[in-house]
Amino acid sequence: MAKNFEIKVLPWCPFCGQNVGRPREPVQRKMDEFTTGTCQCGAVYTCDPTGFNVGAAMVECLVHACDDNWDLAWELMPDEDYLSGRLDKYDEQTHQIVEIGNLDGRKVKGVLYFIRLNKEVAELSKRLDLHKQKKEAAITPVSPSDLPEMEPARDPKRVKKRPQKNQVEAMAAADDIDGLVDLAFDDLKTLRFLQRLLYDPDGNKRWHYAHVLGQVCRRLSTRKPGAVSDLLHRMYEACSDSAATHWGLLESIGSIIAARPDIFGGFARHLLMFRGIPSSRVQVLWALGTIAEKRPDLIRTTPFYSLFPYLEHADPYTRGHAVRLFGRINAVEVQSEIEKLLDDETQLVVYQKGQPEPKTVGTLAREALADMERMRAPKND
Repeated sequence: MAKNFEIKVLPWCPFCGQNVGRPREPVQRKMDEFTTGTCQCGAVYTCDPTGFNVGAAMVECLVHACDDNWDLAWELMPDEDYLSGRLDKYDEQTHQIVEIGNLDGRKVKGVLYFIRLNKEVAELSKRLDLHKQKKEAAITPVSPSDLPEMEPARDPKRVKKRPQKNQVEAMAAADDIDGLVDLAFDDLKTLRFLQRLLYDPDGNKRWHYAHVLGQVCRRLSTRKPGAVSDLLHRMYEACSDSAATHWGLLESIGSIIAARPDIFGGFARHLLMFRGIPSSRVQVLWALGTIAEKRPDLIRTTPFYSLFPYLEHADPYTRGHAVRLFGRINAVEVQSEIEKLLDDETQLVVYQKGQPEPKTVGTLAREALADMERMRAPKND
């Protein structure tokens, strides 16, 4: 019987006709992620199980086909550089195409979206990916001393504690990271209570809670990275809600990524989505600069050049945090602009580990130039 007349069939590649496997979670979790797969012919595909996010799935599929090279993906032209195809009425649960769109009384609206690069573009993507890997190999990895030790396994027969809002607030105020980690292993609602503490009108408290949340997630991630990843997703979604305040969210995202860039580094680029919001601009620059202290390469692979104009911004907090960021990523492209700020004695506050530190823009410029000089210095073997 022809495929078009079968009620249920295994999904196939629209380019080569071979059956394709079930889409899987990507190795590195990302914002708005979809499950992905690769056909034997070289085509890649993503799954939108609801059928409502096909546009996002198309973008994810194209970037995946380009080995996560966003810049290359945006340069490609459909039909000229790649072919696309889709299978509708895909059921993710059973991994089948259901032609009638209904399975056991359940509507089936999933979509498998396929992309196959032409030979020249595919070869270019592989070369660029190899070049990227070589560059990353030359970067000093995160020091083992910067990584948390594996948390001891909790006794499955223990009586689990249930967190209370006031209890979590008191522990966070007292920097009781050990107690909060134990509480989070007993009940992940602890993370939600910590997130709620961020909605505090006292700025010093918000920055402090953001640091505490990062340290709790740092240790929790040794055994439950998925829970931390889910928290990052929720925070980004909350930031995207135009009707809600971003208080403490971007600072917390930066703290969490900086605490475990080896696991959550893929989330860093999404901070740039909020750079154009005046109330979030400084927090974005702070978060990127804090991540860059441990992994400058993560920020160098983003469109960081879109932040260059901030070095001339009227707001000293914007100028100062931009300088701090560019020094940490060795942005020699704007070294001359940083040098112009050496005599800028405008005061601002920069938060380090949740605590305020008074600075001047000029002081930050000197620190940035020193960072750049240190990164350019030859390393002794």
